[in-house]
Amino acid sequence: MKTNGKRFGLIGAAGYIAPRHMEAIKLNEGQLVAALDPNDSVGQMDKYFQDALFFNNFERFERYINLLNSQNQTLDFMSICSPNYLHDTHCRFALLNQMHAICEKPLVLNPWNLDQLQRTESETGRHIYNILQLRLHPEIVKLKKYVEDQGNKHFEVQLNYITSRGPWYQISWKGRSEMSGGIATNIGIHFFDMLMWIFGKCEKQEVYSLEKDYAAGTLFLESATVDWFLSVDPRHLELVESRDKRTYRSLEIDGRDYEFSQGFEDLHVSSYEHILHGKGFSSEEVRPAIQLVHDIRNSKITNLPKRNHKLLSQLKY
Repeated sequence: MKTNGKRFGLIGAAGYIAPRHMEAIKLNEGQLVAALDPNDSVGQMDKYFQDALFFNNFERFERYINLLNSQNQTLDFMSICSPNYLHDTHCRFALLNQMHAICEKPLVLNPWNLDQLQRTESETGRHIYNILQLRLHPEIVKLKKYVEDQGNKHFEVQLNYITSRGPWYQISWKGRSEMSGGIATNIGIHFFDMLMWIFGKCEKQEVYSLEKDYAAGTLFLESATVDWFLSVDPRHLELVESRDKRTYRSLEIDGRDYEFSQGFEDLHVSSYEHILHGKGFSSEEVRPAIQLVHDIRNSKITNLPKRNHKLLSQLKY
């Protein structure tokens, strides 16, 4: 297979998002050399890289990476799709073994974890790139340009995202806040990053509900006030008119729906292309979103808003 000469490792090969990384590596003409996951349900690897070595034990994986280094065959990148609470450890492992890291969201759970990683970046001369694919979505890019063209206008925004999950979700690490960061971190951080990228930094925020399966609040950004609602409870789909029986995604700006539900298929491929061309999103660029979800997770619940927080006011469960 023709390659761009870049050699990759992958941590978290059995997860939901891992195939998107495998596809992105392949379509960017890279080579997956070795993958790791404690779960051995990784048959999807054959679709992309049949020759890649697989390890379900970190110690053996580390030993193999060390062997490659000793033979001057160091990998160029380590792609990280492991559970959220392990991201900083696995990024550090990549940096200390002379690789750049490409990490899924959230890069870390707490701002001080980011400080530690950045010190390791500085010491090793290697970089961490976070996957922030919504910044590459064509409609989101157009929206950012539109907002910039409006000058000092202040926008009223509603973000609603319901992605139904079964009972397995709360049993898995995703349902444990100390491992996932909670629902605002696990399913919301891409949207929060996108909103701050478009409308500016968060000057204040309020949280009205923070449960295991849903959360809601308001962000007061530089040029927008954003009411947000996130849920993994399938019953909440009854509150909306959704063509999809499993997912509802809505972004409303000044009373008008902004359509961006399509076009997600190739965003990981585009993310890798940007990274390989030196345009990836750095660790510092994710700091505002990391700080925000940390603050949400540790917020005191305030009284329900007087403002029109649509879905929150309709809750029955």
